[in-house]
Amino acid sequence: MTKPYLSHTRAIFALGLPLIGSHLAGMLLHVTDTVLMGRYGVTELAAVTLAGSCFFIVFILGSGFAQALMPLVAVAVGKGDQTEVRRDARMALWLSLGFGLGIYPVFWTSGAWLLALGQESEVARLAQNFLRIVGLGMVPALLVMALKSYLSALGRTQVVLWVTLAAVLVNLALGWMLIFGHWRAPELGVRGAALATLSVQWITFAILAVYAQFAPGLKRFGLFTRFWRLDQAALGRVFRLGWPIGVTGLAETGLFAGATLMMGWVGTVALAAHGIAMQVAALAFMVHLGLSNAATVLVGRASGAGDVRALRQIAIAAIGLSLGLCVIGIALFLSLPVAIIALFLDTTKPESPQILALGTRLLALAALFQLGDAMQVMALGLLRAIRDTRVPMWAAAFSYWGVGIPASVILGFQLGYGAEGIWLGLCIGLLFASTSLMARFWARAPHAPALA
Repeated sequence: MTKPYLSHTRAIFALGLPLIGSHLAGMLLHVTDTVLMGRYGVTELAAVTLAGSCFFIVFILGSGFAQALMPLVAVAVGKGDQTEVRRDARMALWLSLGFGLGIYPVFWTSGAWLLALGQESEVARLAQNFLRIVGLGMVPALLVMALKSYLSALGRTQVVLWVTLAAVLVNLALGWMLIFGHWRAPELGVRGAALATLSVQWITFAILAVYAQFAPGLKRFGLFTRFWRLDQAALGRVFRLGWPIGVTGLAETGLFAGATLMMGWVGTVALAAHGIAMQVAALAFMVHLGLSNAATVLVGRASGAGDVRALRQIAIAAIGLSLGLCVIGIALFLSLPVAIIALFLDTTKPESPQILALGTRLLALAALFQLGDAMQVMALGLLRAIRDTRVPMWAAAFSYWGVGIPASVILGFQLGYGAEGIWLGLCIGLLFASTSLMARFWARAPHAPALA
């Protein structure tokens, strides 16, 4: 590997490592509610799990504007245009705020549509109680996402990591207090979990907003300067780049939700094994998501500076680093499947041997799954860096829903391969996405808008 590629690899790793940590910490933020509610009650756990999934799906759709900010700021930094950094960031915050406010009626009326979707009445009632409170946190959650994108694009990934880790600890403490009524607080159950999450979201936003406005080196951007003023050009720029990102995320989330639904048709053991294997795959995915974010920033800067050679070198280095880590993950999945699956199981229960056996087979498929997942998220990050999101949205959606889901149905049920067939279908869809999206990037990279 030549010196430029080594230099770019080090830069990607240095920028991406804190982002990987922050993504993993973000997973823990959601896990804490599950762990606490699991100790409180089965019905309450089911309600919070259901409500959390609903919130996450809506969040993914709305987060496109926040995610669009990362490449936009990176390109502006590459150009040396401080004013454009502020303009794009301000309008991304506007769009995130507007989506968060506009979507709240969905949370307020959630009980009715959960019942219409066949949920048990008590679970739907408790889920609505949770969503009516935590739905007020959609605004700060999206604003936090936008600020994290802004800070990451400016190279301030360390603060993103530490604030996310602190949020996990605060959420755990507040949840313990408000769910169970410890430390002289009232016992609020599901509402307590929602209030804890809501509080953490607003606290996180306040900390990041103050840092973004007043931290040394960031004051010059004046992020909240004339925040109330509409900037139509920047608003259009963020909207056009952002909405396809949100739809792409929704399509991918729907792929995994569909796979989970199909696994439920196979049986309880299959669903349990699927849940464990998917958790392991999700942890591995966070590594590649962090590297993809780093690649978005660095390729975006090269795009803004008009440096075609650096753009291509950074992309190659990012793909190589991600593939190298894939090899490590694949080796772990194939050599230690029983040990990994056993971490998530109470092995004394009678159904555990069946779950362990199936989970081990699914983890072997996760090796192939990880390769496709890593390359498709890297390709999406690289495409966003050159501000290409609309065609990738259609390519990804077709790969997930036109290839992945039908392949899972055919292999899992029509050909009778069950759980393994469903996962093989996911692998096919993700590999199709990675191939088509990578081809799109290499076809488009020399003609990025900022390079024209």
